Amino acid sequence: MKSLLFVLLAAFSVAAQAVTLDDLQQRFSQVPVLRAEFAQQRTISGMAQPLNSGGNLLIAQKQGLWWQQEKPFPLTLLLTETRMVQIMAGQPPQVVTASNNPQMFQFNSLLSALFHADRRVLEENFTLDFADKGQGAWTLVLVPKVSPLNRLFRRITLNGETFLNKIDIDDMQGDATHIRFFNQKTTPAELTDAEKRHFAS
Repeated sequence: MKSLLFVLLAAFSVAAQAVTLDDLQQRFSQVPVLRAEFAQQRTISGMAQPLNSGGNLLIAQKQGLWWQQEKPFPLTLLLTETRMVQIMAGQPPQVVTASNNPQMFQFNSLLSALFHADRRVLEENFTLDFADKGQGAWTLVLVPKVSPLNRLFRRITLNGETFLNKIDIDDMQGDATHIRFFNQKTTPAELTDAEKRHFAS
């Protein structure tokens, strides 16, 4: 569940001027496809060394999110309006829908709202602290105010400029996750045939 939030707002594009949350929502709608690489580090209480992972992600406005972890082991996450699918090597896919797991599917709907920077839904679920840092840079701090989010996370902090560059997640167990996005690309604006197969599988 936590890993799904690593990708919140990953395609928000902003201009080098005073930025507002409404700007993020508007500008996201103008980015049909975003591709990026990610590097993730998770610090867990009681563990001496952090856990590191990395891979690629694809966000398509009409199709959903495809998250491909490549190291330290392959893991695929597919998120659409109707289902969430997690695939690990050697294991059958885990599929979540509204009928077989209503609470998790509610998370799916919330993540879709976050992905679209839906301010109304954000304000229903989080206390928002948005700050324009100047020269196109911005920060958005999300503090959960409803269950089950407020039982899982202390805060989620997003930092970006032209794109979302970093997410910091602090959970209620004292663990922390830091994820960095880089090599963001918005072209081609249409999915390739190979990318379409990700969502068709």
